[in-house]
Amino acid sequence: GIVLELLKEAMVSKLGDTKGFLIDGYPQELRDAEEFENKVGEPKLVLCLDCSAETMSSRLLMRNQSSQSSENTETTEERTESYCQASNPLIAYYESKTQLCKVDAEGTQEDVFLEICKTIDSFLK
Repeated sequence: GIVLELLKEAMVSKLGDTKGFLIDGYPQELRDAEEFENKVGEPKLVLCLDCSAETMSSRLLMRNQSSQSSENTETTEERTESYCQASNPLIAYYESKTQLCKVDAEGTQEDVFLEICKTIDSFLK
């Protein structure tokens, strides 16, 4: 509830100055999405960065190495599995509402960024 209230306050304070908002990593679960819609409104577009569990795990391990995290391969794979289980119902929910746009996230950071930009640009036209 606290995260949603902070998001709502920030969005309301900028309403006249923007074409929209990009919220990274939220909602993470279906109940968060439903609460967001009830308190803030329905999103016009939901981006899903679509990649394999192997790619996710590999990227998490690389990030952990650079941050000197003690997380190992097994823990990373468990986190990835947990994320997929939580996000699959959310993805299905937004697919059913036709608000979901999947972006291929198997490429490099630059490639994925360009795909996101193309998706947003085509949505805004």
